[in-house]
Amino acid sequence: MGLFDMFKGESSGADEISYADLAAAMQAQSCTLIDVREHSEFAAGHVAGAENRPLSGFDAARLPNDKPVILICRSGARSGQALAKARAAGRADVRHYRGGVMGWAEAGNKLV
Repeated sequence: MGLFDMFKGESSGADEISYADLAAAMQAQSCTLIDVREHSEFAAGHVAGAENRPLSGFDAARLPNDKPVILICRSGARSGQALAKARAAGRADVRHYRGGVMGWAEAGNKLV
């Protein structure tokens, strides 16, 4: 079973990942989490293990290929825009977490 097979039916759409699935994927280290907020926002607090690739310079062609990619931002808007760019570049192994960093923290997780 692939990483995104476990997400079927768990989120509101094929492009989104639920909190529970994101937490499980992060725990298993089975995805690459890309934070598309600007550098200053990322430095102020981010999900441990996330890579920072701001939307202002986002290049879907440069996303990692070794694991499925999850995109995150503050509250889901920018990660949705980055997802559209990834889809346009032909990437089917990318999802986004609509809850964003705010939702991650509200669920009781610490930001680093």
